[in-house]
Amino acid sequence: MSNEIEAINKILNDYYNSMYCSDGNLVRKTFHQDAKITGYLNGKLLRQSVEDFASFVENQIPSPKDKNDPKIFEIIRLEIGDTTAVAKVRDNYIENIFIDILSLIKTESGWLIYNKLFEQEK
Repeated sequence: MSNEIEAINKILNDYYNSMYCSDGNLVRKTFHQDAKITGYLNGKLLRQSVEDFASFVENQIPSPKDKNDPKIFEIIRLEIGDTTAVAKVRDNYIENIFIDILSLIKTESGWLIYNKLFEQEK
């Protein structure tokens, strides 16, 4: 089980770093190609494909890293099954704090995020 925790933690950290570094390619490597990204931003419901999200991320120039934004990334909860997992994380991005619910699936090539639900922390 410790290998699974390490693998999932790597994906979760890659997920955060993809946004922090405005790295669309890392988004594409972290998410399953069929994943959906859905949630509320400033009261508006957003629905994105992985490609939509990757494009949004890579267009955040300068990146949060380049702006020396502080890193906030906390895994609040992690539940792991044999082939699925769910993570609740708290992170900062585009000058907001978000709560993300990430569902993951184990594929032949390893763990990937299959869906993301998000909301802004109040």
